[in-house]
Order: sequence, then structure tokens, then C-alpha cells
Amino acid sequence: MVATLGFGDRPRACYAVNAAKSRGRLFSEHDSPTRTPFQRDRDRIIHSSAFRRLKHKTQVFIYHEGDLYRTRLTHTIEVSQIARSLARSMAVDEDLAEAVALAHDLGHTPFGHAGERALHDLMEPYGGFDHNAQSLRVVTSLERRYARYDGLNLAWETLEGLVKHNGPLQDHDGKPIGPYLGGELPFGIRAYQPYQDLMLSSYASLEAQAAAIADDIAYNAHDIDDGLRAGLIQLEQLDDLPVVGPALRQVRTLYPGLEEFRVVHEIVRRLITQMVEDVIKMSLSNLERVKPQSVHDVRECAETLVCFSPEMAKAEATIKRFLFEHVYREKTVTRIMTEAEQVLADLFGYYFERPGEMPQEWQFGDDQGLLPVRARRVADYVAGMTDRFALLEHRRLFDVTPELR
Repeated sequence: MVATLGFGDRPRACYAVNAAKSRGRLFSEHDSPTRTPFQRDRDRIIHSSAFRRLKHKTQVFIYHEGDLYRTRLTHTIEVSQIARSLARSMAVDEDLAEAVALAHDLGHTPFGHAGERALHDLMEPYGGFDHNAQSLRVVTSLERRYARYDGLNLAWETLEGLVKHNGPLQDHDGKPIGPYLGGELPFGIRAYQPYQDLMLSSYASLEAQAAAIADDIAYNAHDIDDGLRAGLIQLEQLDDLPVVGPALRQVRTLYPGLEEFRVVHEIVRRLITQMVEDVIKMSLSNLERVKPQSVHDVRECAETLVCFSPEMAKAEATIKRFLFEHVYREKTVTRIMTEAEQVLADLFGYYFERPGEMPQEWQFGDDQGLLPVRARRVADYVAGMTDRFALLEHRRLFDVTPELR
């Protein structure tokens, strides 16, 4: 089941993506003598402007609320570490898993999901807004760094993983499924599909599946951490939660009188460890049951192979419901996010009416009176803003700006 490749590769399972047989890039390039295609992708993502901007984009709390809370950047780094661990356990390509993890949030707006809701509502007449599709637009079009092409010209497998890490987007007849059932695929994905067929009706590679579940593990564990630090939840509220409650009781038994901030860290590390070990055990069991002999077999398999056990999936859903009730939908957070949505709505409206007020590099092309073209250009610009810059721009352009605190 395990083979060995050349430079830069660890032993690789037969069902892993083979870097030496990558389907290539939209614009052909010479191979690197020192890096595999996915190592080059990882490096290009890290050096991109969009990746740097994640430092000042919200995970849950507004960036200025405290230095201890996660930003999109710290969350992304945590996801990539977990994704590599999962990929290593299955003997698949760690670099591809890391590249997908590092790119998965590049399309997020300022102010987290509140910003995405605001832009989706504003863009509904023009095809809507979807952060996953926006991530694809960032790496295929909006990053303008290279002389020969727009975007980062990532390998096909990285783009496939970025788009499909949560599963197929359409059935074999081309009809949208999953989150897009009954509607249409997001604009960014539809616009790119004619250039490269990303096989939207198949599952993604194990490497991309590892990145997807790493995202779930990271935000569940770390949003508990941030929620406790913010005072939105108390340790006593965790007693009845699966996995988390037993971890809390174990820490208190082993370390009576331990400072609360250390207790919190001990809980979080135990939660991550248990979830990671559960995914590894379940995924290896699935691979043994299905016995895929190639990455093609993984893509054509009728299920996600990298997943929680049924028991952990039930526990994870309970933890997620708890976080929605006590953190994401807490009244203070909800009020701040409502105000944040208005900030983005104001900025979008201003630039839509005055597109010439955007920076010169965003004034490419001529919309020729086509409002959808103008709207998409404005959405791309506003979506790329950091929380900090969006607030600074709003203060510059409007008389009153909410404090978002």
C-alpha cells in the first residue's frame, strides 16, 4: 500500500496524490529542481498578499478586542498543522494537504461570516457571494503578482482540493448538490470551470478531505478557548459537553488548584488530541474497508473517507450547537456583527456609485455600463479588505462609524 517517490517525498500510499504525476497548471511552467508542485503552491500561498491580510481579519472576535484571540491567520496556521498530521497518518501528500489548508480562508471577507452575509445580500442580484468561490477567485485571478498571468497559477490538485474539500458540488448530470441544491454554483466556480475542469461531481483527494476536517477540529477547539477568554462562557458550562466535560474533570482531578488559564489550555489540547486520534482511527478503518488503489478510486468513492467516527461526529455536533448558542449568537457578538454588516454595506454602496474612488489597481477594464461587472469588481475589492482597513475607510468616507466593541 505504500510506495516511495523521489526528491522531497515521504513514503506514499497508493491512494495518495502523486506529486510527480500532477495534472499541471493552467499556464505551463518548468518543474522546480528542489520542490514538488505542491511545495511550490504552499510557498506561493504564504507569500501572497491575501495570506498576509488574514492577520487582520476576524475569526470570531473583532481584531482589536485583544491579542489573545484568533485571527484568520492564526486559525489558518492551526488548521494547516492538523491537516499535515492527518495526512502523515494516512501516508498521503502532506504538502498538498497543507496548501489546501493555507488557502481555504483566503476568500473570507472582513468581519468573518457577518461580512460574507452582507456581501451575499448585496450581490444577490449579481450572482451572490460565497467565500469558498472567492478563495478560488483569489488564487486564480485577484492576486496580481506575476508577469505572465493573474492569480498564483496553482496546480490542478490544489485548486480541486480548495473547491471540493467539503465534497462534490454537483451530481453527474451537472445539477448542483449539497449547499447549492436547488440553486446554482457560485459565480467564481462557474466562471473558472471552462478554463480547467475541476471534476465537480467527484470527491476531493484524501489530502483535501484532511484539510476540511482539520478546519472543523481547529475552530471547535479554539472557539471554546476564545469564548472562555472573552467571558462569554464559563468553565462550569462545559461540564455536560461530550469530550470537553470529561477533559475538564480529568484536568481538575490531576491538577487541583491549577490556574484557570492553564486549565483552559489543558482542555483544548485534550480536545484536539481526541478529535485528531478519532479521525485517524476512523479514516484508516474506512481505507481498509474501501481499499482504494488510487486517488481515482478515492474521488469516485461514494463517501467522505476522512471523517469522525459516528460517536465523535455526534459529540462534535453538540459542541458546535453549544458554540452557536453561547458564542456566535451571543447578544454582544450579534450586535457587533450587525454593525459590521452595515459597515460593509456602506462601503459597497459608496464604491458602487463611485468606482473611480477605488485604488488604481482595482480600476482595471471598463464595465461598459454592465452593473454585474461593476458589482463584482467592488465586491472583490471590499472582500479583500482587513477589518482594520474597512473601519478606517468607513471613518474616512462617512460621518459616523460604529466602534464594534
